[in-house]
Amino acid sequence: MSTTTKLGVAQSPAPAKASKARPRRGLRGNPTFNFWLFTGPFLIGLVIFVFVPIGWSIWLSFFDARYTVTPSNFIGFDNYKQILTNSNFPESLWTFSVFAAFIVPTTWALSLGLALLVNQLRFMRAFFRSVFFLPTAVSYVAAALIWKMSIFSGVRFGLMNTVLGWFGVDNIAYLADPTPPWYWLVIVSLRLWIQSGFYMILFLAALQNIPAELYEAAAIDGAKKGWQTFRYITLPQLRATSTAVILLLLIAAYQAFDEFFNIIGTKATWAQTPLMELYKAALGTNQDYGAGSAGAVILSLLICLVTLVQGKFMGFGRGDESK
Repeated sequence: MSTTTKLGVAQSPAPAKASKARPRRGLRGNPTFNFWLFTGPFLIGLVIFVFVPIGWSIWLSFFDARYTVTPSNFIGFDNYKQILTNSNFPESLWTFSVFAAFIVPTTWALSLGLALLVNQLRFMRAFFRSVFFLPTAVSYVAAALIWKMSIFSGVRFGLMNTVLGWFGVDNIAYLADPTPPWYWLVIVSLRLWIQSGFYMILFLAALQNIPAELYEAAAIDGAKKGWQTFRYITLPQLRATSTAVILLLLIAAYQAFDEFFNIIGTKATWAQTPLMELYKAALGTNQDYGAGSAGAVILSLLICLVTLVQGKFMGFGRGDESK
């Protein structure tokens, strides 16, 4: 309420002073403690399960580590020479190259196409997004067994042979003979089914971040909806996402193991990936952990090199997309 002075002028009371907030005491007021409280367990797990195995693998690669992970016989770069000259590791890189040539562009195109279709929906968008993303939760082992024993089984009871039989096509032994290489159809379709939904989500998020003003300006300038809009507006705006997707696909292709191991196995020399060769070197009859570790180091360096070259070529991490 206002008060009246001797001159008869109303005067409002002075505002009350804000009380100072009491500083937090104890552990809750210590930001350093809170930081380590939340990040400490993750950092400990990262060190134990990532950094220590990487360092141990590099250390083993310079020792004669047959049947032991605590060797004492230092042999220098002999394991690297062995894995590069006296094994099938270099030939397995050819298998990877063929696999990457199939899987990288097809997954990129399929995931982008699915994202464009889902983004155009006006109803049930969340439903279709979930349906396409759901295969990501399936393990490679379970999917590989279904593909091998049910869908692409070489007998006439397999799903694909049953469908082809309706059109008079004879049974196809997809996994028994590398000539013609029908096994690529099995492996590529399996990975497409599992991976496309994940990368579709990445493209869908990027599509929803494109400003609508760009399409409105293009319509005013006379650009037609469809290919012109996609080529000159949508695709350039997806450059960063496309680069990230291609990098992730290349890294995943280098690490291909589960579907090859469960569908083809390790005895078929015509379809061995680098990880399968490292598996045979480290966990085979000789259990040469030194050679396996050397191969792992070479593969890691190769992945880093390809990633850097690909990122440099496509401008990954560039601040200004117009440059």
